[in-house]
Parts: sequence; C-alpha cells; structure tokens
Amino acid sequence: MANDKLGRPTDQRLAVLRNQVSNLFKYGRIETTVAKAKAVSRQAEKILTLAINTYQDNAKVEKTITENGTKMKKEIINDGPKKLAARRKMMAFLYDLKEERHEKEGLEAYRARTEGINHPLIEKIFNIYAPKYADRAKELGTKGGYTRVIKTATRRGDGADLAIVELV
Repeated sequence: MANDKLGRPTDQRLAVLRNQVSNLFKYGRIETTVAKAKAVSRQAEKILTLAINTYQDNAKVEKTITENGTKMKKEIINDGPKKLAARRKMMAFLYDLKEERHEKEGLEAYRARTEGINHPLIEKIFNIYAPKYADRAKELGTKGGYTRVIKTATRRGDGADLAIVELV
C-alpha cells in the first residue's frame, strides 16, 4: 500500500484524495473504489487524530471594544497554539466546502445559521467529530478506527471493486 498511486500523477492523486476526504467529512460516507477507499480512510484517520488531540486547546483573550462611545471589556475564546496549527494543517489539505441551504430554509435563516462561520467543514470536525471520537476512544480504550471500509460490488463497465467509506 506504500506505493499505491491509484494510477494517477501526484497532483491528480492528491486532488482526488482531498476531494474525497472533504466529502467524507461533509456527508459522513462516500462510495468509491476499494483502493481509493483505503487511501481516503488513511488520510481521514490522520486528520481526525489531529483534531482529537488538539480540539480542547483554547485561549481566553480580553479585548476592549468601543460601542456607542463606551468602552467595554469582552472575553473572547481563541484557538490555542496547537489547535491553530492543527486548523491550518487541515485547511491546507481539505477543500473549503460551503454550507448548503436546507430545503424550505429562507435566506435570512440561512445567513443567521452560518453567521461567523468561515470554514464550516473545519468547524464541523472540531465541534462535532473530535468530541465524539474522543469520548469513543475513552470508552473503548483505543485510538484510531474512526473510519470503516465496506466492500460492496463491482462496477458495471470496468469491473472495478467498489467500497463504501464511512465514519464510525
């Protein structure tokens, strides 16, 4: 598996992996070939491990804000140095997928829901997946195993083996 190049040049292979890993985190499961599924699983495990190890690293900062001529001190929670480095590493690899509007959701409701969120996929990893899998790791006493590859069928046309990759 170390030389698994997926039959593509490096730039194309990395683009496919970035796309599929991003979609895996967005939708929770994707269907692809077995070779790509294994490669996607490896990358997703690394990103989740990075998020789990750093999601609690926060730093409180006090800022002075001027509103209507009055100065107010406001406490803001920023990322700590480890979480910031992890966030930048994830942003360098994952595609920045936009948050989609739900059916029958008005424009104002969509804007209110997504206000202040610059990178929805990264926020989802840190706020939803990292705490979930950290609790799972404590319960089971293991690290890793956050993704599952299930072989399904062969593709019609070229006979490639298909698999589903999903977050456990």
